[in-house]
Amino acid sequence: MTENKEKQDIEETGKTSSGMTENLAGALTYVLGFITGIIFLFIEKDNKFIRYHAFQSIIFWGGFVIVNFILGLIPFLGWILNGLMVPIGLAIWIYCMYQAYQGKEFEIPYVGKIAREQIAR
Repeated sequence: MTENKEKQDIEETGKTSSGMTENLAGALTYVLGFITGIIFLFIEKDNKFIRYHAFQSIIFWGGFVIVNFILGLIPFLGWILNGLMVPIGLAIWIYCMYQAYQGKEFEIPYVGKIAREQIAR
């Protein structure tokens, strides 16, 4: 009974189980890439907004790290492409944090769809 009351209080105040507002916690899921995404998945069990951004952060940054690693192994062309990906990743990172802080569920193409599927489970 008290657990349902706590969930109701969280929904009414816009707070999360971490005690932060929904938009702040959503933005923080991106701060350290997939690391903070994983942390917020463990902290937040009920809030779908935060879980969506946490999954999106994990999937995007996990893929980004893997692609950068592979490109780093390819001489010349891979290094050039790797150098181009860094500012693009930075722009996406800032934009995602901004959108989450604004309370929006910005969807990175392909990644956002996968994140939504994970929440639906």
